[in-house]
Amino acid sequence: MLASVYVPNGGKDYPAKLEFMRKLGTWARRVHDDGAELVLCGDINIARSERDVHPAERKNVIGQLPEERALLEELIDDQLVDVHRAREPDNDRLFTWWAPWRKMRERNIGWRLDYILASKPIASRVASCAVQREFGTSDHGPVVMTTLP
Repeated sequence: MLASVYVPNGGKDYPAKLEFMRKLGTWARRVHDDGAELVLCGDINIARSERDVHPAERKNVIGQLPEERALLEELIDDQLVDVHRAREPDNDRLFTWWAPWRKMRERNIGWRLDYILASKPIASRVASCAVQREFGTSDHGPVVMTTLP
């Protein structure tokens, strides 16, 4: 199963963001409980850890709060793999979003908010996963995954 998701950023209704994440986690567990494999991708609007935010951007703000990160970890749980991080475990400049000012994108001063989360059998067949930072006009860079047959 393939699902593309946009998690609300929480700036206007933070409790609704947390509830959305809880429901998304429940849904993903149900997909796996039913025996299906899952690729869940999109803008989750949560930096998974401190290393997923450029040091100059680390703050105690929505998108970096402990309760959000805990819900993202619950979503990933033991069923899903954060494919991009698994492919580049030591990359401390792995970002997918850049504020649209001060040439943040060009300087790669950003946050990692966009993910491809895949069931372990799918993740084991990943050939590549990359952010296309130079592509498009959005403040997000597309994350593209390819798998082996």
